[in-house]
Amino acid sequence: MFRNGLEPWHILIVVVLFVVLFGYKKLPDAARGLGKSLRILKSETKALREEGKDKDVSESTAERREREPDSLEKPAPIADPVKDERHTV
Repeated sequence: MFRNGLEPWHILIVVVLFVVLFGYKKLPDAARGLGKSLRILKSETKALREEGKDKDVSESTAERREREPDSLEKPAPIADPVKDERHTV
């Protein structure tokens, strides 16, 4: 079916290993804990995305235009080269 990939019997082996390692009694608790962790991760990433959007929206284009000329000021002067005063024999 999937060449050089995940075959259905691979999935069956993984499921059997989980049952053997964790036992059939602990699997529902493990799945519940994994689900809670994924929900927390999803809510945190959503909050970070919304926070980023709020910052972008709150910054008006006028504020952006005011800052642009500051970045276009003349560059800092270039320092004079250092003269090597070492004497060679």
